[in-house]
Amino acid sequence: MLNPSEAKTVLETALLAAQEPLTLAELRRLFEEDIGADTLRRLLDELREAWQGRGVELVNLASGWRFQTRPEFQQYLERLSHDKPPRYSRAVMETLAIIAYRQPVTRGDIEGIRGVTVSTNVIKSLEARGWIDTVGYRDVPGRPALYATTKTFLDDLGLRSLQELPPLEQISSTLDLAPQTQPSEEPPAAAETAAPAAAAAD
Repeated sequence: MLNPSEAKTVLETALLAAQEPLTLAELRRLFEEDIGADTLRRLLDELREAWQGRGVELVNLASGWRFQTRPEFQQYLERLSHDKPPRYSRAVMETLAIIAYRQPVTRGDIEGIRGVTVSTNVIKSLEARGWIDTVGYRDVPGRPALYATTKTFLDDLGLRSLQELPPLEQISSTLDLAPQTQPSEEPPAAAETAAPAAAAAD
């Protein structure tokens, strides 16, 4: 049976090699003997403490545990990359914020709050990034899709749950808000704005 120090080395190795966050259930499979969830959490907390003050930190996210670069060092790593990080328009970020804080919401709900038509490209870009997903359909005529954020969205913000959502300005800063707006957006027609209002009343 491994002693605590050896067990932490096994956990450290697996987490450094993993491409995605690992859940407690996945980490428990590393060991032949049955390690309780409380013991595993204690070992992970000790491992996280051991990495304090370094450029990489161990974090507990919505999808599990992973090592990641500390935000303050990201600017240096970007100098090694030839690909610029994606930047998102204000329309995309406003739509994401509404979904995050009002979920689940329909496209009509978003248009009612923003006062402009939501471009299909805005929804598609958020879905492609893995930040939102369809979680159901509202029981009204037309059965519009209901959108909510995903675990990937929480992971990218470094959060474990929606209860930890930071102020809106911090989300924009963390996810890299571009200053421009979508040029194709227009105020929705009267009939389009009336629909979300009626749906909200149901």
